[in-house]
Amino acid sequence: MKIITREIQEEREREGLSIEASCSAESRGRERMSDPDKLRTDYQRDRDKILHSKSFRRLSHKTQVFLASEGDHFRTRLTHTLEVAQIARTITRALGLNEDLTEAISLGHDLGHTPFGHTGEAALSRALARHKGIDPNTEEAKRLYRHNEQSVRVVERIENAGAGLNLTLEVRDGILNHTGDLRAATCEGRIVATADRIAYVNHDIDDAIRAGILRESDLPESTHRVLGVCHSDRIQTLVGDMVSASSAAKDITMTEEVYAAMMELRAFLFAYVYQSEAVMHEVEKASHLIGDLFDYYVDNPTQVPDENIVIAQGDHLRAVTDYIAGMTDRFATSTYQQLFIPQAISLH
Repeated sequence: MKIITREIQEEREREGLSIEASCSAESRGRERMSDPDKLRTDYQRDRDKILHSKSFRRLSHKTQVFLASEGDHFRTRLTHTLEVAQIARTITRALGLNEDLTEAISLGHDLGHTPFGHTGEAALSRALARHKGIDPNTEEAKRLYRHNEQSVRVVERIENAGAGLNLTLEVRDGILNHTGDLRAATCEGRIVATADRIAYVNHDIDDAIRAGILRESDLPESTHRVLGVCHSDRIQTLVGDMVSASSAAKDITMTEEVYAAMMELRAFLFAYVYQSEAVMHEVEKASHLIGDLFDYYVDNPTQVPDENIVIAQGDHLRAVTDYIAGMTDRFATSTYQQLFIPQAISLH
C-alpha cells in the first residue's frame, strides 16, 4: 500500500481545492513553532488535539437546552458539536474547501461553554459584574463572559496544564468568530458560524417536540413553506441553499428568503422554547447554583485548584471563572450539594 504523507496531502489540497480554500501548507502558523507531522497536515493535527482534550470530553456532560438527565435522547453540548461538524463538513466538501480546517473549528467552537448552557454563561457574567462593581443588568455586564472568547482561552491557555494546544491561527480565528455578527477570516470559519445556527435551530426544535413543549404544527407556516415540514427537510434545504448561494457569490452566504426563514425559526425558539415555563424553571435554579458557587470560591480562594490560580497569573476572579466555566453540569451540581446541602452524618 502507498503511504499518503503530509506532503502528498498538502499537494492534493493545492491541486484539488477551490481557490477560496485555506490550504494547510499556507497556514499563518502557531504561537510556538513545532516540527511538522509526517502523516497529518497542520489542520488535521489541530483537529486531533481538540478531540483528545479534556475540555472536549467534558462537553458530553454539559447542557444544550434541556438537562440531559431528563432523557437519554436530548442533545448535549457534545452532540451539538458533532452535528455542527457534520453539517459544516458537508457544506465545505460541496464547495471544494478545506474539510480538516472546518472540522477543527467545529470541534473547538464550544469548548468554553459553561455548565447549563447559555444560562450558565449569563449567570457567570452577572456574578463577575457583581464582584467588579458593575450593574449586572447592563450591556457591559453581559460582555464580561462570552463562551467564544473562553473557547479561545481554553485552547490557548487552559488546556495541557496551562500550555494550551498551540493551534494554528486559522482554527483559533474560526473559534473566536463563530457567533453573533463576528466574521471569521476564512471561508471555512464562516461556514462553521452558519452551520452552528443550522444545527441548533433544528435540533432544539426536535428536542422541544420530544419534551412536549412544541408540536411540528406549532411552527410558523411561512417557515414550513420555505424550509419544509420536518427536521431532515429543513436541514437539507438550509444546507443546499447555502451551497448554491455561496458558490454563486464566491463567499459564504444564503439566499435572503431561506436565511429569513431560519432566523424566523430562531426567533420562534426564543419566544416559545428558550423562555418557556419548563425551561425557565430550570434556568432559575441553574443561575442560582452558578452564582452561589462563584461567590463561595471568591470568598474561599484556597479552595480554587492551584492549576487555575497559576494559569490566571494571580487574577483570582479569572481563576474562579475558569474553574466554574470548565465544570460539567453534574460536577457543578455535586459540588453545590457538598458545599450547601446538609449531608447525613454517619454514626458508628
